[in-house]
Amino acid sequence: MMFVAAGLAILLTMGMALVRMFAGPTLYDRILATNVFGTKTVLIIAVIGFIVGRPEFIDIAIVYALINFVGIVAILKFFEYGSFRSGSDGRAPGARKREESPP
Repeated sequence: MMFVAAGLAILLTMGMALVRMFAGPTLYDRILATNVFGTKTVLIIAVIGFIVGRPEFIDIAIVYALINFVGIVAILKFFEYGSFRSGSDGRAPGARKREESPP
């Protein structure tokens, strides 16, 4: 019964994250709400796995957490630099050029 209550509480917080995702005043609020939603998804997968007695769900939750992390980092990089590529000279966009010392 306690895990059912935990699952319902997680679903409630996922709903609140969805509201923030669509109504967030800034882009960063929306990205943060997406990250929160992904984290709560990992928790709900783990709770469901415990309720139905399938410990394999923990592995699925861990993989989903890694995908969520990489996705959020990629989205933030895209909105910060406008592209996923590095600069034309191989440096990351916005990186400073190293000054050479005189011979």
